[in-house]
Amino acid sequence: MAQTSDGPFDVAIAGAGIFGLSVAHAAIRAGLKVVVLEADRVGAGSSGGLLGALMPHMPARWNPKKEFQFQALSGLEAHIGQLEAETGLACGYRRCGRILPLTTRDKLEHHLERAEESKLRWHPEETGFSYQVEAAGSRSDWLAPEAAPFGIVYETLAARISPRAYLAALAAYVRRNGTLIEGAEVTGFDEAAGRVLLSGGAGPVAAGGLVISGGFQAFDLIETLTGERIGRGEKGQALLLEGADLAGKPAIYCDGLYVVPHDDGTVAIGSTSDREFTDNTPSPERSNELLRRATTFCPQLAGRAVISQWAGIRPRCHKRDPLIGRLPGFDTLYAATGGFKISFGIAHLVADCLVADITGRDPAHSLPATFRPDNHFGVARLEADR
Repeated sequence: MAQTSDGPFDVAIAGAGIFGLSVAHAAIRAGLKVVVLEADRVGAGSSGGLLGALMPHMPARWNPKKEFQFQALSGLEAHIGQLEAETGLACGYRRCGRILPLTTRDKLEHHLERAEESKLRWHPEETGFSYQVEAAGSRSDWLAPEAAPFGIVYETLAARISPRAYLAALAAYVRRNGTLIEGAEVTGFDEAAGRVLLSGGAGPVAAGGLVISGGFQAFDLIETLTGERIGRGEKGQALLLEGADLAGKPAIYCDGLYVVPHDDGTVAIGSTSDREFTDNTPSPERSNELLRRATTFCPQLAGRAVISQWAGIRPRCHKRDPLIGRLPGFDTLYAATGGFKISFGIAHLVADCLVADITGRDPAHSLPATFRPDNHFGVARLEADR
């Protein structure tokens, strides 16, 4: 492990996944001296996956969480453009749109209502984002017609990104403008002394504050420091296929799976969700299942070579929404974890809000109350909600 002789730091961040690196990027831009401490390597956890689907919540039963995600997805293209200009590294971002098949008349009626509500929630006259129902047989060159007997939804807010390329760009920015140390596992925080404790006798690292953002393992450290377990891991698995000539296609969401073409000539399929697991290695049986199911509704995938398989354990809070903010009982200990399936779409906005908290500035956007620690902590409430 590299030394940290250039401390003390204003803030240390435990974890170099999408939340941790995004917080580091925002903190550096806010003028803070930052160190990221990663137990393994950049993207070693669930952030280093394959899918990269940036998909909006349905424009129905609108709430602050959906509005926050909408604002995040709306502003992500500009954020990525700025990061690419800062680093010279491409992130594989594209506003690709998404197809959702309609398999029953009830679903057709339901999504006709959603299309109307999208005009209120997505502000298409200002943003250009549309949510429309198209006739059966539409886009049959990509989605099998039999998968959508009552038509499709085609919406244009959805996008995709290369998870690993995005992480690489963020990591490059942090290395150039702050400090990023791999192989440094955070085990505790002595707030009074301003010391971040590391495993194996390394450190400690002098820092005025700590942000815990280390994937599902963050829940272990949070429990050690607060006495409460507020989340768990959930295993997901995905495949990467040869995807020549598919880069311009929209994403498809069908049968609980995404098919996401990427700029580099690949197409990703995923993801599974398993609460029960023994490790984070890909299961051949689950990979075969993914390929079989995806090929059924997307015949163009048939016969394409499998490039790689991936599995990872995603952090999921018991209360479902992410945990963002200062932890109870502390003044300078924060968390940013539990993004589960929406992390890549909201990480930059989460980071801006958290750094505003840390620096005492007014954020450009407000975090939903359900993201705040007050919603996650409290043993009696947690037990009742499980």
